[in-house]
Amino acid sequence: MPKNYEAEKNNPCLKEQELSYKCLSKNNFDHGKCELYYANYNNCKEFWNKIRADRRAKGIVPYLPEVADRESIKAEFMKTKPTL
Repeated sequence: MPKNYEAEKNNPCLKEQELSYKCLSKNNFDHGKCELYYANYNNCKEFWNKIRADRRAKGIVPYLPEVADRESIKAEFMKTKPTL
């Protein structure tokens, strides 16, 4: 778990963000070597933005689920996700 709980509370993709920064640092800021990390971060942001918009449309507050509930939300999504 990231060290800063408040940052994680406001940014559900903090872990993915930190991993992309770490990749950049490790690879001398060569963006080409970190494309997988960027894709993962962008997928994370897209997922949570959809969750936030859905909760806002349904009138559920807070729009972003609590940190403790996020794993179960992701797990539920993975169960219903269509396979390619």
